[in-house]
Amino acid sequence: MEYLDKAVLYDVKRYLPYRAFIKCVFLKTYKDAIADFEECLFRWGDRYEMDHTYTFYIGLSYLQLNEFATAEQYFLRAVEKQKEVFQDIHHVDLFYLGIVKYEQELYQEAIDYFDMAIKEYKEFSDAYYYKTLCQDKQKDNVANDTFKLFVEYNKNGYSINEANAMYELYPYQIKPKSQR
Repeated sequence: MEYLDKAVLYDVKRYLPYRAFIKCVFLKTYKDAIADFEECLFRWGDRYEMDHTYTFYIGLSYLQLNEFATAEQYFLRAVEKQKEVFQDIHHVDLFYLGIVKYEQELYQEAIDYFDMAIKEYKEFSDAYYYKTLCQDKQKDNVANDTFKLFVEYNKNGYSINEANAMYELYPYQIKPKSQR
């Protein structure tokens, strides 16, 4: 971090977003990550770092701080930015919106988001896992079938497929059995 902090001093536009990402995903210093990403938003608007918007990482940080309503608002902003730029929504953003709803015990809304994530990434084992938990809470008898899909896809290594996920698990990620 000492070197990354120096890099920010020399080239703030290039390294501040990267430092914020490191704080969010690797260091898990979420309040510091939020501060850095908020500065990025102020300076340059909502841009991308490591394939996701600044608002995505702010949402992820608030999720980890158990501030679910605030997390949801940032994830929704990230989704709007994606629609504007790509016309599609990234399955990981949909997954985390599902997680927000799961944490708020809004199980059907969570399932709806997990289903949208699965529509974008059929083998998304993590989405099946949390969908199973929601179905179980709703006493839905298809939970066992959903869990079998989780086991199958997880065994084959399908999970959150972010480039850095091989080094550090993302929040709520279930480590694939093939990597245990």
